[in-house]
Amino acid sequence: MKKVVLALSGGVDSAIAAHLLQQQGYQVHGLNLLTWGDDIQRESVQEIADNLHFPVEFLDVRQTFSEQVIQPFIQAYHNGLTPSPCVFCNRQIKWKAILQKADEIGAEFVATGHYARLKQNEKGLTEIWKAADLAKDQSYMLTFLMQNMLRRTLLPLGEYSKPCIREIAAGLGLAVSGKPDSQDLCFLACTDYRDFLRQHSVRPALPGPIYHVDGRLLGEHQGLEFYTIGQRKGLPSSTEALYVVEKRSADNSLIVGFLKDLGADTFFVDQVNWISGENPQKAIRAEVKIRYKAIPTKATVEPQAEGSVLVTADKLLRDITPGQIAAFYDGDHLLGGGVIVKASSHCTNGL
Repeated sequence: MKKVVLALSGGVDSAIAAHLLQQQGYQVHGLNLLTWGDDIQRESVQEIADNLHFPVEFLDVRQTFSEQVIQPFIQAYHNGLTPSPCVFCNRQIKWKAILQKADEIGAEFVATGHYARLKQNEKGLTEIWKAADLAKDQSYMLTFLMQNMLRRTLLPLGEYSKPCIREIAAGLGLAVSGKPDSQDLCFLACTDYRDFLRQHSVRPALPGPIYHVDGRLLGEHQGLEFYTIGQRKGLPSSTEALYVVEKRSADNSLIVGFLKDLGADTFFVDQVNWISGENPQKAIRAEVKIRYKAIPTKATVEPQAEGSVLVTADKLLRDITPGQIAAFYDGDHLLGGGVIVKASSHCTNGL
């Protein structure tokens, strides 16, 4: 019987992932990662493992998580960015941990409860595809995984909808069948990210000027980390609604404008990971998602000499946000993606 190490969170998705793997003939070994705060999930995780009759281990990775996820998250905000820590965590923390455990116990495979599908192509490479249930698709979160990780990975939930997963859990009598989905980053725990930054950053927020795109000084902001592109709240009063257009860390200024001033159709993406491991040598056409819940937009993706790519969208995008992940798709097939670093905007000619 083939062994698989499953990342077991204590929620319904990873619980039914374990059940489905057992149904497919795998010997499941659970691994729960303590990444932040107190070990409040231990009882739920142990209950799932006991009910489904497989062993589970608990691994404290809080120190590594703090160094590789939390501190870069805080630093990114201080640098005027809006980070996507979960995408980095999957590669640097979760997959690294379950693969290491798999090697320790002689397991050939690892698995998670992500809603996405894996396919082998004619070259023997593993491809990531959107989940059958597009409303629950989490392929975007796997953008930074590499072939050495994917070739050993199983994603048993890819063909299922969330209601179906809950129905299976209820049929098994699992208490987690009605457990709500987690909505926040694991370390925020329903806390606003601004409050988190105030509590955990060693560097105080630095106030600075708020400029209109035409160059007028409108007021003072309380720290660039408390704003994001497209934000309306917390800005000076105006007869017409104002939006955050740009965060300039170089001079600590916040640039605002009207809705017509917001947006761009070209932007650069850095730290690019191509799922196949094969970088395109010329421009390709793709659909681009500029954040997890964004509607994909058709675009041209052009490789640059230094390894980044220039994305030219077919239409103006109003919420291109440096620090977020841009994921490139060919239909339902995830090609890769990277970190948005700069947008070319027509909005700030007054400064």
